Amino acid sequence: MLLKLSLAGIKGRLRDYIVLFSGLVMASAIFYMFESLATNEVFLQQNSMVSSVVFIFHLGTVLLSIITFVYILYANSFLMTMRQKDYGMFMMLGAKGRKIAQLIFVETFVVGVAATIVGILIGLGLTTIVEKLLTKQLEIAITHFSAVNSKAIVITLIFFAIIFLLAAIVNAVMIVKKPVLSILKASETPAPAKRKKITLFLEAIFGIALLAMGYVMMTLVTKLAIAALVIALITIVAGTYFVFHAVLIFILNLLKQTDSLALKGLNNFTFSQLSFRIQDYTRILSLVAMLFALALGAITVGLGFRNEIPKMTNQTTAYDLILNDSQKIVADKIEALKPTLNATYQQKETDTTVYYDKTEFDRTPLQNKEFVDNHSTKTVRYSGEELAKDVTKQDALRQLELPEQKTKEHQLVSPEAFAAVQGKASTLQVVQVKDFMTEKEALQKLAAQNYKNNPALEQEGGFTQKATIYEVFNSLFSGFEFMGFFLGIAFLTMLASCLMFKILSGAKSDVRRYTMLEKIGTRRQLLTASIRKEIGVLFLVPGLLGVAHVLFGLQMFTTLLSEPYSNIWVPFLIFFVLYFVYYLLTIWIYTGIVMKREA
Repeated sequence: MLLKLSLAGIKGRLRDYIVLFSGLVMASAIFYMFESLATNEVFLQQNSMVSSVVFIFHLGTVLLSIITFVYILYANSFLMTMRQKDYGMFMMLGAKGRKIAQLIFVETFVVGVAATIVGILIGLGLTTIVEKLLTKQLEIAITHFSAVNSKAIVITLIFFAIIFLLAAIVNAVMIVKKPVLSILKASETPAPAKRKKITLFLEAIFGIALLAMGYVMMTLVTKLAIAALVIALITIVAGTYFVFHAVLIFILNLLKQTDSLALKGLNNFTFSQLSFRIQDYTRILSLVAMLFALALGAITVGLGFRNEIPKMTNQTTAYDLILNDSQKIVADKIEALKPTLNATYQQKETDTTVYYDKTEFDRTPLQNKEFVDNHSTKTVRYSGEELAKDVTKQDALRQLELPEQKTKEHQLVSPEAFAAVQGKASTLQVVQVKDFMTEKEALQKLAAQNYKNNPALEQEGGFTQKATIYEVFNSLFSGFEFMGFFLGIAFLTMLASCLMFKILSGAKSDVRRYTMLEKIGTRRQLLTASIRKEIGVLFLVPGLLGVAHVLFGLQMFTTLLSEPYSNIWVPFLIFFVLYFVYYLLTIWIYTGIVMKREA
């Protein structure tokens, strides 16, 4: 009988249970997605330039475990707010505490384990989809990655089974030990104690000062190194806490005292609701803001590394294609590239010397890249006369030649002297195109054909071709790019879910307020507008603060990235679209809980 009543109660709140179950499924799916990376040490080592990346991902596992634990706490709190009144009614009707405890235990544990199993299956699919999207759409080159990871499956199952087992025990014990009346009146939340205005003002100033100090330290990382990082970490974390604990509440108090705003519609009610909530939500909002910044930073830096690949490739060599003995390559293929530069230098080669006609270099000077600083290069041009006089400048020419030619003496002579040389004739052809990335595939094919015609080049390593250099940089940096996108999206989904369930777990206590407003004649349109504003602030403020953290935090990567802010709108757009979806979902569920549905 008790089981039937429980099932009837679940059926009556089926929509809320579907949301809860889907949230738990996403939590386990995201956890599995992360673990499939974190436990694949071969993948991490093969696709990263940083030797400590495996250790970093182990730290990431700890961080994700903490976030997941917090998420499950809020999801579990949402479950209990939905069901505890029912349990109280069962106890009033004579149900034994032991039976209620068993019912709660089974309900919590079974829902949790079922969600974990479904989540792992969805995680396998999501991991495969994300991997395919990132490798194909972003042209990322990764190796040793597989969506199916038995070690990650076992870790996910054990982790969530332990969490839900603990949650089930805690839920059962708490409900049985509580008096029936306290269970029935659990939604009556006491108002937080009022704080003195001067204390609030001083805390607000202190919080802003801490954030300012942290942001300044981020700009000084290149000078102060680890000291700046430590100071920035402490001050920004503390400053973030005080933004929600004092700054935001101080602003809300000012708004409530502004009659032109407070007396318009339900604004005064909305401001009061926010003041009440934010004092209770300080910790979770601070956590969301900080981890929002970490997640957004991960995807932004990942995209930054992608932008560096063509830039670093262009800085390495002046020519888009180099052809040795180019007569073996069909000229039509080169013309199809519509080159902006297509120069051929005649060569004659003896046992000890390579000869060039220096007038050809006078007509089309040899180009070479020289570094100005860590992030920029300049193109220098050498005429035939300069190459003939300066042996060191000939090194730029040697880089383009076949291995057997590089070790020989080089002579740049007049056309008459060149014609008189008796030796093996060949050519060196250099090509530049308008846009390397647009013509990349055709250039790669021509470079491969040049390697095939000259096997010694490939044996040497083949780093003279821009297409080959691009592939090398792409393989080095795309591992970071993949991890950044993968982890950023996963963390954002988890954090937004945490905030959603935190808001929903307190929805039951708000039912009476909205019911009273509706009974005294407040229009539903005003009530729903108030809900949108209230939840909008709870989502928007930590998001904006997280964005500010990222904008200043990118200063730390100026030594690694030439333009850390390039195309920054892309990750920001991805994040805010996902964030907005969670915002709309939270409004929909919250409105359904606190307001009676119209007949």
